[in-house]
Amino acid sequence: MIESLHHLPPAAGTHGALSERFTDLAPALTARQAAIESARCLYCYDAPCTRACPTGIDVASFIRNIHEGNVEGAAVNILKQNIFGGSCSRVCPTEILCEDACVRNDDAEGQPVKIGLLQRHAIDNAHFADHPFRRAPSTGRTIAVVGAGPAGLSCAHRLALLGHDVVVFEARDKAGGLNEYGIAKYKLPGDFAQREVDFLLSIGGIEIQYGRILGSNLHLQDLHTRYDAVFLGLGLGASRRLGLTGEDAPGLAAAVDYIATLRQAADLAALPVPKRAVVIGAGNTAVDMAVQIGRLGAEDVTLVYRRGVEAMSATGHEIEIAKTNGVRIRTWAAPHEILLDAAGRVRGMRFEETRLEDCRLAGTGAFIDIAADAVFKAIGQHMDGDALSDLLARELEREADKIHVDARFRTKLPGVYAGGDCVAPGQDLTVQAVQHGKLAALAIHDDILSKAEA
Repeated sequence: MIESLHHLPPAAGTHGALSERFTDLAPALTARQAAIESARCLYCYDAPCTRACPTGIDVASFIRNIHEGNVEGAAVNILKQNIFGGSCSRVCPTEILCEDACVRNDDAEGQPVKIGLLQRHAIDNAHFADHPFRRAPSTGRTIAVVGAGPAGLSCAHRLALLGHDVVVFEARDKAGGLNEYGIAKYKLPGDFAQREVDFLLSIGGIEIQYGRILGSNLHLQDLHTRYDAVFLGLGLGASRRLGLTGEDAPGLAAAVDYIATLRQAADLAALPVPKRAVVIGAGNTAVDMAVQIGRLGAEDVTLVYRRGVEAMSATGHEIEIAKTNGVRIRTWAAPHEILLDAAGRVRGMRFEETRLEDCRLAGTGAFIDIAADAVFKAIGQHMDGDALSDLLARELEREADKIHVDARFRTKLPGVYAGGDCVAPGQDLTVQAVQHGKLAALAIHDDILSKAEA
C-alpha cells in the first residue's frame, strides 16, 4: 500500500520505544475523578447533550449511573444506543457535539462536563459475564451486509438483536473498517478495535466472510436474489488524486494508506519515515497523518491547505493537537507542482498562494516551494467505481459519488439499503455511521414485518 515510500529510511528507534508514543491521547479518568466529574452533571430534563448526540445516547442517565456507582448500568445505557460506544468515546468530536451543547459550557464556567471521558470510563470498566443484550426469537430471515465497518456492523448487530441472521461480506482480512484501519493509532491504541468487534459479534447470529469484494467476487444482483434484504456499508475506499504530473512518483502516498499500514504494523521500527514531510489536506485524517509521522520521527512536518484555518474541516481540538505535536500549518496555498529530484523521487512540493475573490478561491500567481522527502495526500476519498459496476448496482440513484437514500436509508432499489460514508448527505463521522446502520436495521426489520403481514 505504501510501496512508493520504500526508498525512505526506517523509523529510528525500537518498536517498544516507538509504541510508547502511541498510547491513549488522553489519560483515562480514575474512579475518583469519574465520581467528581459525574457530580458536575445537572441531569437536565430534555438534556441538550442527548439531543446533540447523533446516536441519541441518554447522556444524563448514564452519567447518573456512574455517580451512583453503577458502571455496568451506565455501559448498558450507552451500548443500547451505540454498540460502538467505546471507540466513539475516544474518536467522537465531543467538543462540537454533546460537550458543546452541555449547559455547563457557558461564560461563567467555560468547562463542559467531560462526557467523552465519562463514557470511556463506563465502557472500559464495565464487566459483563455475558453479552448484555439478548436476541429476539428467530425470524427465519437472513440479511446481507456489505462492509464490516461501523455502519455495517452496527446494522448487523441491531438486526441480530431483532432476531434476524446476518451475513457480513468484508473485503479486507479484519473487521472494523476505519476503526481498525483508518483512525490514528494514539486514538484507538493496541487491539481495542478488534476487542470491540469481538464483543459486538458475541451476540450471535452474525457470520463474516472476508476477502469478499463487491464488484469483483461479490455482486449486488446475487445478494439481492439470495437474501431477504441487503445493506451497503461500503465506505469510501479510493483516495482522490491531485491531478498533477508525477503523482505516482516515489515519495508520494495517500495518507489513509500510510495510516492503515501503521495501524497494522507488527514492527513500527520497520516503517519508512521521511525526514521532512508535507501533508496536503484540512480534515482530521490530515491531522492524524501529520501528528503520527512526527511521532515516528519526521523532523519537519508541514500541513498545507488551500483555504484559511476557519475553513478547515478538522475541529479546533484536532488543530490544537497538531500544533502541540509540532506540526506547522500553512494555509492559503494550493498544490501546483510535484518537485522531483534527478532520480524521479519527490524532493518537495510547489504551491500557489491563494485568496478569495468574490467569495471564490483564486490563485495569486505567487508560488512557494516546500522541501519534502515525502508528500501525503489527505484530500478526501470517493467510492470505488468497480463496487457498483454490475447491472443492478448501476440502477442505484447517485448524488455525485455517493448513494442516494431516503430518510430511512432505503435506496431506489426495493430491499437494498445503505448508510455510512457512502451515502449522501454524510459527515464522515464514526458516530454518524453507527447511527445510519442502526436506523437502517430498524427500517429493514419494519419492512420485512410489513411484507410478512401483507
